[in-house]
Amino acid sequence: MARGFLLGKFLPPHQGHVLLCDFARSYADALTILVCSLPRDPIPGALRFAWMTELFPDARVVHLTDEVPQEPAEHPDFWPIWRAIVKRAHPEPIDYVFASESYGHRLASEVGGRFVPVDPPRFAVPAAGRDVLKDPFAHWERIPAPVRPYFVKQVCLFGPESTGKSTLAHRLAHHFDTLHVPEYGRTHTDHFGTRCASEDLVLIARGHVALTAAAARQANRLLLLDTDPVLTAVWSDMLLGGRDPRLNEIARPADLYLHCDVDVPWIDDGTRYFPDPETRALFAARCRAELTGRNLPHVALTGDWEARFRQAVAAIRQHFPWLGTPAG
Repeated sequence: MARGFLLGKFLPPHQGHVLLCDFARSYADALTILVCSLPRDPIPGALRFAWMTELFPDARVVHLTDEVPQEPAEHPDFWPIWRAIVKRAHPEPIDYVFASESYGHRLASEVGGRFVPVDPPRFAVPAAGRDVLKDPFAHWERIPAPVRPYFVKQVCLFGPESTGKSTLAHRLAHHFDTLHVPEYGRTHTDHFGTRCASEDLVLIARGHVALTAAAARQANRLLLLDTDPVLTAVWSDMLLGGRDPRLNEIARPADLYLHCDVDVPWIDDGTRYFPDPETRALFAARCRAELTGRNLPHVALTGDWEARFRQAVAAIRQHFPWLGTPAG
């Protein structure tokens, strides 16, 4: 059996790394990938290790968290230190060491393997980790699906019912050539009815989180959300007079909230709750208070449907200037 070895920071993993690892998997019968991280790295090492494990499930992926010298000039025993590290990660004999960098020659000689260079000029995939990290949105096509959610920016359509959130989310997603996450509360009530207990709202919030995570892997830099768990918490206050504490435990709120005001007619679609103007105004006030209380960035959308769309596009482009020219 031919055993291969490679290492890297994968900060972050990109398609150049995928090419390197796929080459190595095809060249050798068994492959070990060492993910090297330091506590001061801008992306946590545990996250990069998880990404590489998902990307290469048939390889042995090992995570190095030791504080060790990164260059030979940093320590007189640089190579003995790294020989020991490689031996710990790959105790069996190594036949091949794969790399796109010149260090591969010396590393291979230190561990007793043969160096196999893989596209050193980066002709096949012109990508470098430092460039992807500096401007991920300019290199979006070079970022693998498991890594994209880390960088995706989320914009949530927020506010009371019957204020155009669903239509806006769909239209904005088309405008910016990306995906939108439909309201999971509607999915839940379509199947289980509109009488919601506290546990239903927790399940709805979990559905929002799961659907957002799934869609973020396919989104084009930006992801539009038709409501989110923050709004589910406000819904709980409105429907039940309080909320389950779990609704406040949102791992990642959206990067921008577009608060749709109630200055449009209420439309009864058979699933809505609060038709009277006073209750709608109270709902809107609670939405604003929730965003302000959580210190979440938000912009109000008012006026007719076209005005809201124009305001939304302007707010998104102002908040995320790297988006460039949208489609449509």
